[in-house]
Amino acid sequence: MFYEPKDGHGLPHNPFNALITPRPIGWISTRDADGIDNLAPYSFFNGVAYVPPQVMFACTSGKPDQDGVKDSTANIQQTGVFCVNVVGAAQAEVMNRTSGPWGKDVDEFADAGIAKVDCRMIDAPRVADAPANMECRLTQIVQIEGEANTVVFGEVIGIHMRDDCLVDGIFDVTTFQPVARLGYRDFTKVTELFSMQRPGE
Repeated sequence: MFYEPKDGHGLPHNPFNALITPRPIGWISTRDADGIDNLAPYSFFNGVAYVPPQVMFACTSGKPDQDGVKDSTANIQQTGVFCVNVVGAAQAEVMNRTSGPWGKDVDEFADAGIAKVDCRMIDAPRVADAPANMECRLTQIVQIEGEANTVVFGEVIGIHMRDDCLVDGIFDVTTFQPVARLGYRDFTKVTELFSMQRPGE
């Protein structure tokens, strides 16, 4: 089949995000200017550069209590920092809980019973038992086509890795099985790996 998105797809559910899979989940933690912590997952997330290391996540809707953006973006606009928490299989259920439509005064760490600790280099919390956390400094926020589509870019200035996830000097994803977003309401976790060398290596 072929369709033009502007004309609709005619299917029971929008297939667009099922075409771009699996997508890593950026579990973004922030603190607002009043000290209220926030934690929310974003599946339009990825790394975008090595030197300096940089990441991005996209927010595709807004909230009436945050002037048309989500809590994460609003907090980052206020403070200029955020933390990306890696989601392992053990965190899947509580990660999903933090995706709820809570008010800006709700601390999702407390709501979902997630242990938190302060970041080392930025004024933001991080998920204490996440396989890894990346402390980030905001570099830019870009408004893209669409009513509430915003992309947040940040430089990673500090990285935490859980010791049990390091095996022979390798950050071994099989030790925690990263959770990824598929289409619709579907998720997956990484349980198997295969390696390939690039031509010329």
